Amino acid sequence: MMAIHHKQVIVILIMVVILHVIWNHSSYPVSFILLGIPGLENSQFWIAFPLCAMYVVAIIGNTTVLHIIRIDHTLHEPMYLFLAMLAITDLVLSSSTQPKMLAILWFHAHETEYHACLIQVFFIHAFSSVESGVLMAMALDRYVAICFPLRHSSVLTPAVVGKLGAAVMMRALLLVSPFCIMVSRMPFCPNQIIPQSYCEHMAVLKLVCADTRVNRAYGLFVAFSVVGFDMSVISVSYVMILRTVLGLPSGQAQIKAFGTCASHICVILAFYIPALFTFLTHRFGHHVPGAIHIMFANLYLLVPPMLNPIIYGVRTKQIKDRVIQGCCGKDP
Repeated sequence: MMAIHHKQVIVILIMVVILHVIWNHSSYPVSFILLGIPGLENSQFWIAFPLCAMYVVAIIGNTTVLHIIRIDHTLHEPMYLFLAMLAITDLVLSSSTQPKMLAILWFHAHETEYHACLIQVFFIHAFSSVESGVLMAMALDRYVAICFPLRHSSVLTPAVVGKLGAAVMMRALLLVSPFCIMVSRMPFCPNQIIPQSYCEHMAVLKLVCADTRVNRAYGLFVAFSVVGFDMSVISVSYVMILRTVLGLPSGQAQIKAFGTCASHICVILAFYIPALFTFLTHRFGHHVPGAIHIMFANLYLLVPPMLNPIIYGVRTKQIKDRVIQGCCGKDP
């Protein structure tokens, strides 16, 4: 536990240094203007209501999952510890964009301070990387649990789980921090309008009055290296799981083994499909209408945090039973 504590301190110190570098750059615009959803100005007020409802579901759902895992010591196992990491990541990821987005859509609070914009860029990209890494770690957990069930508890100890979580967070900090540091040291054009609902790397980069080829190349490198590595590990894990499950003697055992992976597969699809669509349309989908792209970009940061606790709440008996017990005041 002491080793995990030291890693957490290191992560916090790195974040403080990154924010200090961003904050103390002397030449920067005072603020940016976030337009919200260009092309749907007349509908923005009403669009905010389902977005707000989804955000509330995400907050309540992930907070409930965290609370259940915290109070139930039988759930202090690798699968649920990774699920707790996923819930924390979803809370940070959704909360980094939704409050400001709702303020824009409801109260026309379009102006965002320069440092707040870059900090938002950092949190969005860093915790998107963390979420991808946690999903990869959860795939490894399922691989060990199904392929080596007798060694699962000895291989994935709480210390190992903590180290995996710290490694995922450290990777995000080291890969994403150059985004903000490089942008904070570049000159900006007089046009300070961002035609979407939140600050992200490519949108801010378009306001820079300088050669941004290095920034763009680095952004592509980070995106493809993170997603490529994590998806490779996930794919290999599930290929090995599939081989093991198909070798089980009974059909009932196969169905039970596949059932333990169903929730994780649903969460993977909910995260990667909108994320890849948003990433590719932002860079290559020049013929995609702007309003559609922006709506997908908004949903990409909101749908997975909303769906994850619902999927695991429905598919995981221990969590579902705890929720029923808490709501009804009796054992399920």
